[in-house]
Amino acid sequence: MGPNALWLTEWASQALDLRPGQQVLDLGCGKAASSIFLAREFGVEVTAADLWISAEANLRRITSAGVQSLVFPVQAEAHALPFTKAKFDTVISLDAYHYFGTDDLYLGHICKILKPGGQIAIVVPCRLDEGVEVPAHLTPYWDWQFCSFHSPAWWRTHWQKTGLIEVVCADALADGWLYWAEWCELCDELARVTKPELDSGREAEMLRVDAGRTFGFARMVGTKPMT
Repeated sequence: MGPNALWLTEWASQALDLRPGQQVLDLGCGKAASSIFLAREFGVEVTAADLWISAEANLRRITSAGVQSLVFPVQAEAHALPFTKAKFDTVISLDAYHYFGTDDLYLGHICKILKPGGQIAIVVPCRLDEGVEVPAHLTPYWDWQFCSFHSPAWWRTHWQKTGLIEVVCADALADGWLYWAEWCELCDELARVTKPELDSGREAEMLRVDAGRTFGFARMVGTKPMT
């Protein structure tokens, strides 16, 4: 449900220590492609949580992929996660965390369910700088929801100021805008006839016009202190 879930999962995982048997929460997993990838690549046990996609629909995809013993779908809202304290070794969120995690208090929800020494990783669309004004070349395309896009430096401060997480990585994906544009163009090509309401072609046009001046992807990785 994002551009492209598997690419973003691979990039996030490069900054993580993932080992077989670990408990991983894939928060905002969409259609569970990222969860299936994590289970196959690393042998981790993944709780695939999403609000909009039902657990039943995701279970069918998980079973078809043959990882039903490692991936467990849950339908849940990010502020009402039905998990016990210190359940997860790792929480990962791909192309979703900016919808709820810009709240100053949200990281506290995650830290409750993260084990001491556990990891949290997010990849989100970002503004490469923390500008306030809308760039003139993007005025025809601007959507108010782009206000949730923040720079890696903003995310670093956002987490560090809580004292709950030690940030170990805060960076932008090289040429992230290009991968994003290519994904939108592919979606537009596939959906042009069956789903004309999806305006991925316009999004791709915006990204091509911007050419990496404003938009990209931010990666944040942090660890919860042992005490």
